[in-house]
Amino acid sequence: MIKFGDFNTLKVKREAAFGLYLDKETGNTSDDILLPTGNIIGDKPAVGDEVSVFIYRDSKDRLIATMKKPKVTVDNLAVLKVSQVTDFGAFLDFGLERDILVPNKEMKFKMIPEKEYLVFVYEDKTGRLAASTEVGRYLEVPEEDQYNAGDIVTGIVYGLQTNGTLEVAVEEKYMAIILRNEYFTDIQPGDRVTGTIKKIMEDGRISFTPRKKMIEEKEELSDTILGYLKENDGFMPYNDKSTPDEIKKKWNTSKNYFKIALGNLMKKGLIRQDERGTYLK
Repeated sequence: MIKFGDFNTLKVKREAAFGLYLDKETGNTSDDILLPTGNIIGDKPAVGDEVSVFIYRDSKDRLIATMKKPKVTVDNLAVLKVSQVTDFGAFLDFGLERDILVPNKEMKFKMIPEKEYLVFVYEDKTGRLAASTEVGRYLEVPEEDQYNAGDIVTGIVYGLQTNGTLEVAVEEKYMAIILRNEYFTDIQPGDRVTGTIKKIMEDGRISFTPRKKMIEEKEELSDTILGYLKENDGFMPYNDKSTPDEIKKKWNTSKNYFKIALGNLMKKGLIRQDERGTYLK
């Protein structure tokens, strides 16, 4: 039986001017699957040879074979790039001539051309390959002791909860989250994030933060503030009385970290503050 959207080993049954026909073993010649000449890699197989081919559908929805390797096979996860967005969905490049469609109903968020996203590839009701951004159910939880608090991990964002928590696939495979109070930049689905594991939750999910350790972030933010002051005539309309929203919008950090950085600079005698803002000494 043919496994659609996957690799199959089939025997070359006959040759044609435009390629080779492969035996589907139904006993019906009309069921034979075409392997076009352009889809042959290496030496041309002879009649009777067995070949490993990927089976999908061409632009006319006919079963077609190729010796080329796609970026993903059916029933698997993959990170694929958006080639085009239409009124009915987004098309993804999966390495072959025909792109895969993410129907609107399978799109949890707006997809952007040329950006990559984690998707699950499946066979739809019409017998075509399609993809979905609903990937959470296909992710795994890591084995016990596979990860520990303090480990550095990298993942791709695949969802954003209503409370601002980011859903992330670590190594494009394991379930993870970043809580809203752990990031202060605009992070969207498809973005890749690197951070430090805070804990492994009871359900096995990884909870991590892209924030650096306090001492590292303090020094980096201090340098950023000094640079801003030097570029703006030694003044900025921000101080330790600025609101958390003002600080988040301008400095992409929390008010607590901002106050720590200001305190660090004042301790070094590099700045002073008043009700109007902060000055370079």
